[in-house]
Amino acid sequence: MKLALAAVIPLIASLVNLDHPGHYITIGVISISVANLTVIVLMVAIFLLAIFVPFPGKKEHKA
Repeated sequence: MKLALAAVIPLIASLVNLDHPGHYITIGVISISVANLTVIVLMVAIFLLAIFVPFPGKKEHKA
């Protein structure tokens, strides 16, 4: 297991180049990096999916 993980980590790390400064979005006094904004948007999207997508196997019974 450790050998497989050791082989995967450099592969994942090579997908993102971290040798440059981050990109920022500034609106008034608010400044946020694009990476953090992406994470926030993904977290909100997953949260909304968890609320609105029904659990598998749950069926509504109409009376």
